[in-house]
Amino acid sequence: MTHTRTLVLSAGAVLMASSAAAQTLTINSFGGAYEEAHRKCIITPFEEATGATVQVETAYSADGFAQLRAQAAAPQFDVMHFSGGQEIVAAREGLLAPIDPASLSNADGLVDAARPNLDGGEGPAYSIVAMGMLYNSEAVDGPTSWADLANPDWYEHLVLTDMSNTYGMQGFLMLNQVAGGSLDDIQPGLDMVTEMLDGGAIVVSTSPEIMQEFAQNDAWVAPYSSDYAFVMRDAGLPIGFNQGEEGTPGVYITANLVANRDNQELALQFIDMSISPEAQVCFAEEMSYAPTNVNAELTGEVAEATPFGAEALEGLIRFDPEVIEERRSEWVDAWNRTIAR
Repeated sequence: MTHTRTLVLSAGAVLMASSAAAQTLTINSFGGAYEEAHRKCIITPFEEATGATVQVETAYSADGFAQLRAQAAAPQFDVMHFSGGQEIVAAREGLLAPIDPASLSNADGLVDAARPNLDGGEGPAYSIVAMGMLYNSEAVDGPTSWADLANPDWYEHLVLTDMSNTYGMQGFLMLNQVAGGSLDDIQPGLDMVTEMLDGGAIVVSTSPEIMQEFAQNDAWVAPYSSDYAFVMRDAGLPIGFNQGEEGTPGVYITANLVANRDNQELALQFIDMSISPEAQVCFAEEMSYAPTNVNAELTGEVAEATPFGAEALEGLIRFDPEVIEERRSEWVDAWNRTIAR
């Protein structure tokens, strides 16, 4: 898929371009198809516009947060991207720097849910991913509710994702909710997973493993994300995607300003480009991510495939990131005991 567009920096960023040429910005990205889109939509245009070099380290949210904590006295990242809500805890711990909304030329276009606490250090969300159910459209009529996943006829063709993965965590919490659990009690969800595994379901850890299961091993259904359904269809697989009638968890991907770094002005320019309409339209076209800037204009199939617009985004479920981070280790231990077999 090829798209041509010009990404426009703010006037302040243009003035900084000459001094940025000798600078290096260190960020994390999430690998695979995401990182390819990240480079196309933001990283490469930013380097071309500023003359700066962007050094990319592949680090998923939980690992990136662990590195940020370990490097608190001497951080190595300038911009840290999270998809699991870790920015809330990282900001509270002083690992992220507050952002003056006036320093971002594109901040005014963001929906409220994408900029809840910039002054407190929580970076803006530049994409939101809908969680739902992937299915092989040639094998089954897709599930229309999360409860449909508890169909024993599907267990031998069901792929679950490990809770160490942000999408796996969100999918599990939704299963737990429909099973009668809550953030105070995940046992109903664990019991449901036990039944699924006893019936033949499998657990994978990464997105490419999900694609492999659908392509090679007769997978029919997997709770996962809208963006990866898009990636798998683009690879030629007959993949459908449905949001569940009980509700749709939203995964907020944020760009955060790391505290105690000496090139924060350049980092702010990178964050500003991330929330620009042009970059967000590119991400929507490449990965079916929902823009958070109301000035992004989507049309056709891309618009239909994303929860686009302030009303749609505000209707998404967001499990409390602070509770998740506080109880993550405990939950992952319980999960690991459940799937050990």
